[in-house]
Amino acid sequence: MSLGASTTDHRPADLPATLGQLRASGHEQKALRTEIRDNLLAALSEGRDPWPGLHGLEDTVIPQLERALIAGHDIVLLGERGQGKTRLLRTLVGLLDEWTPVIAGSDLGEHPYDPISVESRRRVAEEGDELAVAWRHRDERYAEKLATPDTSVADLIGDVDPMKVAEGRSLGDPETIHFGLIPRSHRGIVAINELPDLAERIQVAMLNVMEERDIQIRGYVLRLPLDVLVVASANPEDYTNRGRIITPLKDRFGAEIRTHYPTELTAEVAVVRQEAELVAHVPDHLLEILARFTRNLRASSSVDQRSGVSARFAIAGAETIAAAALHRATRQGEERAVARVVDLETAVDVLGGKIEFETGEEGRESEVLTHLLRTAVAEVVRARFRGLDFALLVDAIESGAMVTTGEQVTARDFLAGLPVLGESDLYDKVCDAVGATDDGERAGAIELALEGLYLARKVGKDSDGSETVYG
Repeated sequence: MSLGASTTDHRPADLPATLGQLRASGHEQKALRTEIRDNLLAALSEGRDPWPGLHGLEDTVIPQLERALIAGHDIVLLGERGQGKTRLLRTLVGLLDEWTPVIAGSDLGEHPYDPISVESRRRVAEEGDELAVAWRHRDERYAEKLATPDTSVADLIGDVDPMKVAEGRSLGDPETIHFGLIPRSHRGIVAINELPDLAERIQVAMLNVMEERDIQIRGYVLRLPLDVLVVASANPEDYTNRGRIITPLKDRFGAEIRTHYPTELTAEVAVVRQEAELVAHVPDHLLEILARFTRNLRASSSVDQRSGVSARFAIAGAETIAAAALHRATRQGEERAVARVVDLETAVDVLGGKIEFETGEEGRESEVLTHLLRTAVAEVVRARFRGLDFALLVDAIESGAMVTTGEQVTARDFLAGLPVLGESDLYDKVCDAVGATDDGERAGAIELALEGLYLARKVGKDSDGSETVYG
């Protein structure tokens, strides 16, 4: 699978079109690993970030990966789901030259200076300097395959093409071979996701490709000096139980790098903000709650930590509460859809299925999720409102005032129903603490404060699903 659409339309017009023109231009051929190494070192020396969009791995995974690439090693990334392994692999594309010359029409994308297939060598001999040269964009030099039980040797390595045999060629003719994903990625990167799920006999077929550069198909051995960087991802649990990487194949990966979830809260929030496709505004304090919620789940003894709690959990949560906000704004006629604390309950309702609980927790899943979400809310309240005195608001509620919110209550109606606190500027201080400006954001900020007071057992709360009353 190639990333992205064809980039032919953006190809520079002055690139050489024949082998003779390519030689005259002074172009020099580079081995794939040398090309990646040179581009990586150039980026580092110029202070450019070769890994855009990756958060929380800067001091751990990234240096290991850079060292492996400089050494020219094939790489396997080990980590639980949702740790950014696939994104990291796809970012490798940026270390390739933007455009590279290939023999036009070649199945293997061979360099015009170095044909490796029988057909391409014949064409170079016959056409000489008039050999047509095409230019391949870096995006077309990255191939990705999800390892599934039905993956075959033909998919990855190749097979005899019966149509070519039917044309009169003998089975021993190299030109009867239809090449698979790895040979077709010659001079490029092949990424195999969830490598342990690949059947062991298929892994065996990769051995010679990665080390000896042989292509073995139905007993026919074809020596091809393939220039391919093989990278893979694996879940450590699958690595040892459900499936495994066979020992000889493990030995052929020069680097085995362990990934992890973001260690810093700010990195966790940055991942959610970057990856979530939000249909409404979600304030930062709500993203922080979701990030803390996710981290609490990762630390919980009730959750099966062998399967991990993916970053996609918080991303899906952010998208869900944004959808709830847009749903409310549309039904109630609000001008701007802004997510509020009341929308967090909708996330809990749909996210439970993304978590694997320990065996003894059957029936308590919702209780565990609710408890850990409340813990996350309390942590954010303490962090955001530290130093604020809510005594006036608590006194007003204890004196009989009630504040109503819910999925059918607009921000304006919520604000209009707040108890009057005389000359106090408490509400303004609450809003300033989270950077709230318009009605939607102000309502969300004060809802957060009320929920914090409820969790601290300063006020009561009654909810019937559609309406919540603090009193």
